[in-house]
Amino acid sequence: MESFLDRSKDADLDQLVKELSARSRGRRRRSIRLLAWKLTIHGSYAFKRLIDIVGSGLGMVLLSPILIGIALAVKLSSPGPVIFSQIRVGRYGRHFNFYKFRSMRQDAEAAKDKLLAQNESKDGVIFKMKDDPRITKVGKFLRRTSMDELPQLWNVFIGDMSLVGPRPPVPKEVQEYTLEDRKRLDVIPGITCLWQVNGRSEIPFNEQVRLDKKYILTPGLWKDLLILLKTIPAIIGGRGAY
Repeated sequence: MESFLDRSKDADLDQLVKELSARSRGRRRRSIRLLAWKLTIHGSYAFKRLIDIVGSGLGMVLLSPILIGIALAVKLSSPGPVIFSQIRVGRYGRHFNFYKFRSMRQDAEAAKDKLLAQNESKDGVIFKMKDDPRITKVGKFLRRTSMDELPQLWNVFIGDMSLVGPRPPVPKEVQEYTLEDRKRLDVIPGITCLWQVNGRSEIPFNEQVRLDKKYILTPGLWKDLLILLKTIPAIIGGRGAY
């Protein structure tokens, strides 16, 4: 009888050891998968950041003659600063100074209130107007060619932005966001994005959000490269640029 009980206890102990061993192996496998996932994510981010630094740095150096020429044209065409600085919302809601070549009159922000009734954005979250009277003659050319965005290479270089990512909104726009819209703030904003290469200002706000979420949910360096390549013909075509 005692021998049977001893064997029964030994069997139960062996079973317990096997179960604990299996659980331990399962935890180790989960830990390894989690570590591999983290390394992949952080590795992709680090590589994307490296591309941003090299790309924006080279861009500023190679385009320096054009940057100087644009600065002179802006300065001579209308009174006011050459660079327009504005607070924008970046990743996780962090505010940063966003830079562009000034394409509007110096009193543009003050004059905007008088034009709100003429907002051509159907949803009203963003302000868009094709024949905006605040835009200067030089500014129209800069906007059509997207050259007013070139100072954002500095934003990319210092880490506020990326070459590719959802466009950074102004704080007032974020206040109008739904919880679903706020998913756009889960990644670093960029100079160009999916809706920028598919119609720019002609894309309604809801569609912009959909395309930004599509980009966020399916990240990839090859996708970034493809968007960058598509940006060139989009700029040349000038569709939706105003």
